Amino acid sequence: MALPILYSLQNCPYAMRARLAILLAQQPVMLRAIDLKNKPAEMLTLSPKGTVPVLVLENRVGVNNDNEGQGAFVQRSQVIEESLDIMLWALTINDPENLLYSHTPDCLNEMLAIIEENDTQFKPTLEQYKRAKRYHNEDEEQYRQLCEPFVQQLESRLTQHAFLMGAKPSLLDYALLPFIRQFSRVNRQLYLQGPYSHLHAWLNRQLQSRLFSKAMFKYPLWLETRQDYILGE
Repeated sequence: MALPILYSLQNCPYAMRARLAILLAQQPVMLRAIDLKNKPAEMLTLSPKGTVPVLVLENRVGVNNDNEGQGAFVQRSQVIEESLDIMLWALTINDPENLLYSHTPDCLNEMLAIIEENDTQFKPTLEQYKRAKRYHNEDEEQYRQLCEPFVQQLESRLTQHAFLMGAKPSLLDYALLPFIRQFSRVNRQLYLQGPYSHLHAWLNRQLQSRLFSKAMFKYPLWLETRQDYILGE
């Protein structure tokens, strides 16, 4: 049986969270590293939106009926285009570390609500903060402060336990990790001086882990080699 194919970009935070979940779920996929300036036609055919990650599951045989009722067997691919959906796909199949906190059903809804806040509110503000810093705009501090409520929310959680949902890691920790990593790098000095010592410890623990090193391994671009690499074994 052919392995799923994951189109991925090295430093995209959404692709990073997908790779982390695939590794944690021990779900092998064939990774194809891409460059946004030269996207594979195969990927664009399956996912015209042109962003990563894109997970292509096994081709499935189906029946396509024409107008005259004549059926023909065709190949269909199931495509998952959202990073959170890829994380949930992988962990629903296998969750050896119980990252979905299945023992407490309400926890998943809580995690998904915070992830949505990250993706729809914190992430856009973070992009404005990054852009202001890059171009030395005078509104840099304004955007940094707009990021603060979400960051402080995480700091408050980490004063109660080592990870965002409890004593052990969860889906939430790995879904937010790439974005907090970005935040910490915009203005490193201000981040280190900021009032979030628990977040510092949490982030450092993640970044220094063997898991993160594996998720960030730099593969050759697929269009240059046409070679797939197995991720998640």
